[in-house]
Amino acid sequence: MESMVMDDLAPIFSGKKVLVTGHTGFKGSWLAIWLSQLGAKVSGFSLNPPTNPNNFDVSNVASLMDNHHIGDIRNLELMKKIVSEEGADIIFHMAAQPIVSDGYKDPIGTFDTNIMGTANLLEAVRHSGKPAVVVVISSDKCYENKEHVWGYRECDALGGFDPYSASKGGTEIVVSSYRNSFFNPMNFKQHGVSLASARAGNVLGGGDWANDRIMTDIIACLEAGEPIKLRNPNAIRPWQHVLEPLSGYLTLAAKLLENPDSDLCSAWNFGPQSDSTVSVKNIAELAIDIWGSGAWNDVSNSKTYHEASILRLAIDKSTSKLGWEPQWKLQTCIDKTINWYKAYNVDNSDMLAQCQSDIASYSQARET
Repeated sequence: MESMVMDDLAPIFSGKKVLVTGHTGFKGSWLAIWLSQLGAKVSGFSLNPPTNPNNFDVSNVASLMDNHHIGDIRNLELMKKIVSEEGADIIFHMAAQPIVSDGYKDPIGTFDTNIMGTANLLEAVRHSGKPAVVVVISSDKCYENKEHVWGYRECDALGGFDPYSASKGGTEIVVSSYRNSFFNPMNFKQHGVSLASARAGNVLGGGDWANDRIMTDIIACLEAGEPIKLRNPNAIRPWQHVLEPLSGYLTLAAKLLENPDSDLCSAWNFGPQSDSTVSVKNIAELAIDIWGSGAWNDVSNSKTYHEASILRLAIDKSTSKLGWEPQWKLQTCIDKTINWYKAYNVDNSDMLAQCQSDIASYSQARET
């Protein structure tokens, strides 16, 4: 399939009505900024921002949006109302409970939000009767993790040891069920809905203040001049800047607008190149090197909750069929992230301009 560069996206998204659930979150706020730059008419439906501070507020994302709805995706009737009123051409479903540790603290809420919240969104789309492209954002944690050294492919078994991971496996099953039952690509002319899911690796980037996020913890410790506390230093993950998977979601949606065939209406992995799949301690050491000072301590505890030791993603399907591939090396990813927080904490910069500058830099990398 022909490769798509970022310049190709502007004429596709310009003037399109796009609904982003979870737009007040870390990834959702970055996506809303990017969609605005592409000329889309962006609306959002989400809970209030999950942390204080947060990227939605510090980057003044609300100023870019046509509509900004606050609500809970677990409320089916409200979900139906918003989807019907917005009449979006494209829906990115990103609203979720995104933290592994919070899944242990509140498993029922995690299952309710991530599984039933997704079902509510898709049911709202079904009842709206309007043609749309729908991309449900899942997670690389959706796979049954057998600690393989190779990357999981989209056809591998779903699973989940912990509640969060299991909820993401459940999300994918709900998507598959709705695609087969109501939005089957074979009957596209009858319903007009293109439904796909996207599974991303561990994202890094400015504007993330959530608990138990590696760069959030690293930045806080480096700023305070304290050793970075690593609870699982040897865990290996597919690290990537937030703009990497977002570029994948945008590319996938654009392709679906052009051609809603059965190959595209499926699951997709968006992860880094293999040399960016490294351990937590490698991330900390690279951040210390870029920052110019610092140290880290191993605070792992066998009595804490289970986390997988290794997780890799295979991205061959996305590279071959979407023409998508990651652009930034791991050092660039961490450098951009640290520079974002320095701009926020030291320079008191215009953070919307900082986000837009990072998006422009990433887009230029895609074009070279």
